[in-house]
Amino acid sequence: MEFRNNQAIYLQIAEMVCENILLNRWGEGEKIPSVRELAVTIEVNPNTVARTYEFLTQKEIIFTKRGMGYFVTEDGKSKAMAFRKEDFLKNDLPLFFQNIDLLNIDFDELKHRFENFKKEKTETFSANTKI
Repeated sequence: MEFRNNQAIYLQIAEMVCENILLNRWGEGEKIPSVRELAVTIEVNPNTVARTYEFLTQKEIIFTKRGMGYFVTEDGKSKAMAFRKEDFLKNDLPLFFQNIDLLNIDFDELKHRFENFKKEKTETFSANTKI
């Protein structure tokens, strides 16, 4: 996993965990990788993943079953979306607005490009799910 310099690593890992939940890779009620498994997979210290899991537990996105591991809460997807949305609106959107203003990009062009993005995403999903 590549990390950005402008945000704590445990928060970037939290974003990745939430993304996996939002993409239904880890469903509500399902077990997620252990602290050690995830640490090895993304090549970070297990203490960093433990901090991430504690943070996500406080946000009620995941929970622990003693001796069994961590699981996505029953409303984990909606809580993950709320967390990611709040983070995006607070941190990413101001930079996005700054760049579109600096580059003099109008909203019609953005709308057109966003509609193309959604269309391509749908076509890619459909192509990947055909039997």
